[in-house]
Amino acid sequence: MVIRQLEYLVALAHEKHFARAAERCEIAQPTLSLALRQLEEDLGVSIVERGNRFRGFTPEGEIVLHWARRMLDDAASLRQSLQIARGSLSGRLRLGIIPSAIAAVAPLVAGFVRAHPLVVVDQAELTSIEILRGLAEYEIDAAVSYVENEPLKGVVAQPMYVERYIFVTPKTSPLGNRDTVAWSEIGESPLCLLRRDMQNRRIIDAIFARLAIDPRVGIEASSMISQFCYLETGDWSSVMPERYARFLTTIAHLSYAKLVDPVVSNAIGLLVPQRDPLPALVSAFREHVSTSEAEPASR
Repeated sequence: MVIRQLEYLVALAHEKHFARAAERCEIAQPTLSLALRQLEEDLGVSIVERGNRFRGFTPEGEIVLHWARRMLDDAASLRQSLQIARGSLSGRLRLGIIPSAIAAVAPLVAGFVRAHPLVVVDQAELTSIEILRGLAEYEIDAAVSYVENEPLKGVVAQPMYVERYIFVTPKTSPLGNRDTVAWSEIGESPLCLLRRDMQNRRIIDAIFARLAIDPRVGIEASSMISQFCYLETGDWSSVMPERYARFLTTIAHLSYAKLVDPVVSNAIGLLVPQRDPLPALVSAFREHVSTSEAEPASR
């Protein structure tokens, strides 16, 4: 069993297609198939369900896949540790971030890369559920997500800041040009919110349900930039994290107010795998976060 065979196996799990997995690994498909058959012979188990196309992994194959991901992650950590021993930190940090945290996390990531110019941060905007799955399956190295709203298993949470909410609406709307707005007042406003599979949206929906409000949600977006684009049209309102307020000031026709009755806050933090030792890049980023402050909200 060699590292390359494990890389082919993980690529197949990602692509779920032999030809695409081979292309991802920059090899010919027969080479990939031969390497996987050799891995099966070495381990004495069947790993891949046989057929004309990829049909999934056998139960034994799922076990092998789990260990393959872990062993590849350990191999990457070994390389990082050796680089640190030689006096440099380099490599790729795969970071998952919930969309509502990008505004606060971007300055931290930028500062980390500035301090370690040989490091590349591969950032992906993911739902909180995708983040937990990605950490468990070694597809991401660390994440920034909610630390209180969902069960966190196999990870260590390091609180960073508290997310609070503002109501964004055209200045010409009935709720425009106010400092505060109650949640109970926004039920009739046409809303653009994040998708329902995102924790930010589930938090907002739970508040509406608690207040017996049936909101007029006309657009469900997958990112904050999508919400900005719809808000810019002048037809929509939204509930957004307070830390995005400084971006909204560039849209002249919008006003924003703190949401009250109730005032809602949720802790956002850094999630790292519950491992000892941590991979060198993850450990370095964790130290950077703990010695830095998240970008303050502005009004």
